[in-house]
Amino acid sequence: MFRSLTRYDVLVPAALLAIGTAEAAGSGLSGWGAAVGLYVVVSLLLVWRRRHPLLFCTAAGLVLTSMPWFGPQLDDLAAGILYIALIGYSLARWIPDLRGLLGIAAQLVVLLSDYVLVDTRSHDVTDLVFVLSLFLPPYVVGRVTLRMAEQAEQIARQAEQLRAQAVRDERDRIARELHDVIAHSVSAMVVQTAAAQDLVRTSPDRALTALESVAETGRRALAETGRLLHLIRDSADELGLSPAPGVADLSALVEELRAAGLDVDARLRLPEAPLPGGIDVSAYRVVQEALTNALKHSAGAAELVVEADGDLLRVRCANRVGEGGGNGSGLGLTGMAERVAMLGGTLRHGRAGDRFEVDATIPLAAVVTP
Repeated sequence: MFRSLTRYDVLVPAALLAIGTAEAAGSGLSGWGAAVGLYVVVSLLLVWRRRHPLLFCTAAGLVLTSMPWFGPQLDDLAAGILYIALIGYSLARWIPDLRGLLGIAAQLVVLLSDYVLVDTRSHDVTDLVFVLSLFLPPYVVGRVTLRMAEQAEQIARQAEQLRAQAVRDERDRIARELHDVIAHSVSAMVVQTAAAQDLVRTSPDRALTALESVAETGRRALAETGRLLHLIRDSADELGLSPAPGVADLSALVEELRAAGLDVDARLRLPEAPLPGGIDVSAYRVVQEALTNALKHSAGAAELVVEADGDLLRVRCANRVGEGGGNGSGLGLTGMAERVAMLGGTLRHGRAGDRFEVDATIPLAAVVTP
């Protein structure tokens, strides 16, 4: 994998070169100058250890392990151990598979030839243990570091995916809220304005009352929209001070729709205990959307039943569909379905003859599904 050079790519080999040069010059060993020359070549090769690790690290290791052919024995100078550690680590850290072991093997072959052809001292099994203790631990550390880095990248990707999903979910939730607020309010205002237009010549007082109702509906819509926008901007929840509506506000909602011109036959048998926040606001929005659709498309009275039945909350709304009714965008019904599904409930809607029916069932102990 291509990687650009960093200052550490240069500084680490340079530091080893400085250590090795100082040690060799102060050792008084025969051929120490050749050792320094080899250190220079090895350090230059290791500058590229991250960009082409198998090639440059293996070459650096072969140059280093050939030192007994030109200068002191490899174990006469401690700096060589530092170079071996860096080479072994790099062959493991910067190569995703096990090809780095080929570089280790090549160095061991050269080192074996050193022992057989150049180093005339006696050797036994302890030399094998010593050599393996030089090469293998740095390689193991490099593999562990590689795995930890890969896991960290995976965790970061998963966290980003979760963040993106959370953003999409929040946008969907806000879109549903804004649709519920705006669609309800605008529909009511259109109906009331149309009524005022019919009354403005024949009954100015009643027309004025209808227009005042339009203005009040608009103010409530602005307030609710403002609350949602505050919640979007305010992560500390310091500005969204107006509480979200719930089933306790259904009576007021029914009266509002009646004032807008919809004849609503409502039977509300609500649970005595307060509902969880998600169920509370979602049930309200489902009823609001169902009645708003009835206001726009109904050809008669709407029937609304909201009741707690054991551990379930049931919402049923039905109305006759006028001619040309039911030609909305469908976003409201989609939003209702998403709300109910997230709470583990079910939603059925559709035409039954000349009636449009909405039937939602929400568990009162709902578990939110992802």
